[in-house]
Amino acid sequence: MVKVSVILPVYGVAEYIVKCTHSLLAQTLEEMEFLFVDDHGPDNSIELLRQTIAGHPREKQFRILTPEHNLGAGMARNFAIPEAKGEYIAFVDSDDWVEPDMFEQLYAAAQQYGGVDLCYAQQYKDYADGTPSVVLKNPIVEPGEFTIGKRAYFLTHYVSYFTTFIFRRDLIEKRSIRFPEDRSADDSFFLASALMTASSVARVDAPFYHYLIRPGSVTTTKDSVKYKKRLAVFSKLMAYAKAQGVYEELQPEIDFLYIKKGYLSSLVNYTINALEPKKEVFAEIYKALQTEVPDYKQNRYMKNSKAIRALLFICHNCPSLAIPLLRFYAKRNNVVS
Repeated sequence: MVKVSVILPVYGVAEYIVKCTHSLLAQTLEEMEFLFVDDHGPDNSIELLRQTIAGHPREKQFRILTPEHNLGAGMARNFAIPEAKGEYIAFVDSDDWVEPDMFEQLYAAAQQYGGVDLCYAQQYKDYADGTPSVVLKNPIVEPGEFTIGKRAYFLTHYVSYFTTFIFRRDLIEKRSIRFPEDRSADDSFFLASALMTASSVARVDAPFYHYLIRPGSVTTTKDSVKYKKRLAVFSKLMAYAKAQGVYEELQPEIDFLYIKKGYLSSLVNYTINALEPKKEVFAEIYKALQTEVPDYKQNRYMKNSKAIRALLFICHNCPSLAIPLLRFYAKRNNVVS
């Protein structure tokens, strides 16, 4: 039986894929499979992968899937999900790497609480330029039933460290959880969908995943209209919550998630990518907020946050003043795209 299937899109990572692959070969959990999706990159990443696993005792656990054309990371993961045989599915980016006991620890914790829908850990944020690593932490909730209260807490303290999770494959299939085709915030969509619909959870309070910040990666590439894709993704997330019947019971939390990750993050994204941000685009993004969350001013989480209320007021009424504030926020929080 395959306990954990790990899915990895591969595109332009020749400098990093050997280290990533070695970290997978070193996993202490035996019953695993590793699905690499060849996303038609410009270098010899796949050949390096083949050379690295050749002759290794775990070579047969590695499969290379090849779609007809480039898909982008999210859709490449979707391409691999139906091929996964594991009880759980995990995702690793092929320029990152993981500690040897990551999946053994996560799987053991998941089983300790009866085979939960989600089990998560923490991660390191590593820098290619040698800047010291920092630990990024998910919200902490008690293991067991993923009650409405726990889901509400997780969604209102939300971060998108989706590669720190293992997801029960039955949950992914039952709830039709997939990555959106928009090449922006697709990891946020996937994880939020799982958080909304999971019924049980466990955790391991240790960092296992090494997330690399490198120049030229997808997350550090400038795109002045990328905010449109982010807005589209979070609009789809609102629709998904309603289609799955969870919006009514989690409306304040899902609306607040849109306020932060749909509206404000789109403004940040636009501001740091545009050479000369325009007030017309600020108005466009605000209109999307009004459409998705028309009563956002009444949201109890926003009303309890003076900082967010003030920022929303400035962004809507004084875009020229908001620009330096948003750029300062992005720099302080190391927002790179």
